Amino acid sequence: MKITSVKSHLVDFFRANLVLVKIETDEGIHGWGEATVEFNDQAVAAAVHTASKFLIGKDPFQINRLINEIHRHSYFRTGVILRSALSGIEAALFDIKGKALGVPVYELLGGKVRDEIRCYANAWFTGARTAEQFALKAQDVVDLGYTALKWDPFGSAYMDLTAAELTASMEIVEAVRASVPKHVDIIIEGHGRFNQATALRVARALAEFNPLFFEEPLPPESISALGDLRTLSPVPIATGERYYDPSAFEALIDANAADYLQPDVCHVGGMEQLKAISALADSRFIPVAPHNPMGPVANAMNIQLAAALPAVTILETMMSDVGWRAEVCDENVDFQDGFIAVGNRPGLGIEVNEDACRAHPRKDYVLRHFNGQLTDIRPQNAAMDVSQTLRAR
Repeated sequence: MKITSVKSHLVDFFRANLVLVKIETDEGIHGWGEATVEFNDQAVAAAVHTASKFLIGKDPFQINRLINEIHRHSYFRTGVILRSALSGIEAALFDIKGKALGVPVYELLGGKVRDEIRCYANAWFTGARTAEQFALKAQDVVDLGYTALKWDPFGSAYMDLTAAELTASMEIVEAVRASVPKHVDIIIEGHGRFNQATALRVARALAEFNPLFFEEPLPPESISALGDLRTLSPVPIATGERYYDPSAFEALIDANAADYLQPDVCHVGGMEQLKAISALADSRFIPVAPHNPMGPVANAMNIQLAAALPAVTILETMMSDVGWRAEVCDENVDFQDGFIAVGNRPGLGIEVNEDACRAHPRKDYVLRHFNGQLTDIRPQNAAMDVSQTLRAR
């Protein structure tokens, strides 16, 4: 079997443009991967195109050899664009190999350690402004079966919070905590934007609500600062989505900077790299909660990893995805009682509809945080409500 073509589809997906990678072979077997990088989709697609010269005519089964060759011949050797391109390419190669052998990718990663993975809801709060609105939306998510939910209650604050802003944020947290059963975990998103003093104030204020973790309290540039914060924080700290080099995760572990690691399989260079990061975490008994706000192919990649990696404890899912998600990919997610079941279809277990990809071409976005909500140049009804999203998935 030889690789005959490598191409990318850039697909409008409301929050960003997906970068879906397709690799075809001379035996008619093809594979899909995802290399989405928020607001840098064209750069990643160009990197995939550049890497294709190392792939055409090669044996797709030699996954590590091919990825290593691309990496070796990349002058800068790292960076989120290169490593994301590698992620999409490698996943497509795994998909081909799994399909050719008739096995799911998790069998190529060592086999299953679980049959289902717990997941939490994100983006369920779209449109909420008041504590009461957040509480009502949280109840809707729990009614759908979720046992964990994440959100950002801090509005458009950056670096500092006034006393009034902190009080308002904690009123939202208190309202949500009171509105859902005690067995439901809450997760607080910081979006990497507070200074050290403010992040510590927030962490101390959150302690009474017992969050599963406080995500990205600080900007990612200083791992040592995050280590200092974790030492003082009364609540668990999570981070990892903005790190793309595996060495950064080793540094996070060495600095005792995180209670949960959140690598993104679309950014770290592939499934094998996330597996290596997970092994490092596992050696220090640190749970892994992969960052997963991307598209359906990335979700399939993460489910395969969650099936095979003992350290993975919970997976992120999005509740505001566009209605054409089901048109683009036949992911057929089996969600019940807060868990996603691991399927047994060969490869990644999904297929992408190229006609649907072409029907929703990339768009230029002007996104910003405005009162805690993502807004863009498109109509506000572009996002779906929670119940519509779950049916579509």
